[in-house]
Amino acid sequence: MRFSVSSTDLLKAILTAQKAIPAKVSEAILENYLLELEGDRLSITASDLELTVRTVVEVENAEEAGSIAVPARQLTDLLKELPDQPLTIGTIGTNAFECKWAGGQSSLPYYNPDDYPRTARTVEGAAEVTIPAATLIEGINSTVYAASDEESRPVMSSIFFDITPDSTTLVASDLQKLICYTADDIKAGAPCSFILNKRHAAVLKGIIGKDDETVSVQFDEKTAIFTFGQTTATCCLVAGKYPAYRSIIPANNSNILRINRSRLLNTVRRIAVCSPKASNHIKFELTHNSIAVSAQDLGYEIEAHETVPCSYEGDDLSIGFKSTHIADILSNLTCEDIVIKFADKRRSALIVPPEEEAADVKVFGIVMPVMVK
Repeated sequence: MRFSVSSTDLLKAILTAQKAIPAKVSEAILENYLLELEGDRLSITASDLELTVRTVVEVENAEEAGSIAVPARQLTDLLKELPDQPLTIGTIGTNAFECKWAGGQSSLPYYNPDDYPRTARTVEGAAEVTIPAATLIEGINSTVYAASDEESRPVMSSIFFDITPDSTTLVASDLQKLICYTADDIKAGAPCSFILNKRHAAVLKGIIGKDDETVSVQFDEKTAIFTFGQTTATCCLVAGKYPAYRSIIPANNSNILRINRSRLLNTVRRIAVCSPKASNHIKFELTHNSIAVSAQDLGYEIEAHETVPCSYEGDDLSIGFKSTHIADILSNLTCEDIVIKFADKRRSALIVPPEEEAADVKVFGIVMPVMVK
């Protein structure tokens, strides 16, 4: 194997593939990139067995098509230190490859490519959808933070893609808060769905390029393959059944709060400084056109209270929340004002954009209350 390539182009491709390599690998071979040369196309693959990223870079003066597994860290570090210039890379004997640049060269070992794990494939007849790249990035950004951090509950530490003939809803929840992002420009001929691990979703969001217009997704019960530009990300899907999220969306919350989103967010952040560190509990006390936000930590004898003007129609209400849940939702919304709909102090609150912004803001959230003394 021998070829010439721009150092900048190769580094860009390698940094894309690198995102599939975790901090700790389960097998030594996964500390390597798989390089495969065919014609004037060099494919670079990285994997952690659950997520595989493969990207392609154009090369010149290609000789002797073949494949090798090369040390990921050393090759990446070397390319980062090189200015933009042509490189010549080729194998030496049976266990080393050289990288030559103007005035210098390096030699690194390579390993048997047959030891590298094979990339999973979907079965014949797998479902297919095409997603606008910008919509997929926005959908992941709008939901991924709400997924659980508990690895023991993989279904809840994921994003659920609920695809219908009319639209697609991305859902994430940790059972205390739930976020839904609905896109009208993702459709399928028949209802279908899959559950994507949130780490895979975050990697996917990070490697979709600015020039990528669409993402083609092919998936079955076990595997989803995302293809865009010269890159393919193959993800092992999370097995299990996602909770019936639509059944818990409040439909009759009649106490309505309308308030500037940034103003409420800043108030919550200030008051949360004095909330109990273990629970982060704060209290909302709602009266006509006023919301009082308070917190108290008896252990440290600290407390805070702030009253904010607002538009509130409904019964006087005192309700508690975990401040981090409220702050997470408010900071990830983009609308200027928000509407929060309450039922009572024991039932979940619905956070939605106001009617005049509903057409542009595709996200809404549900947050469970907590008992605050």
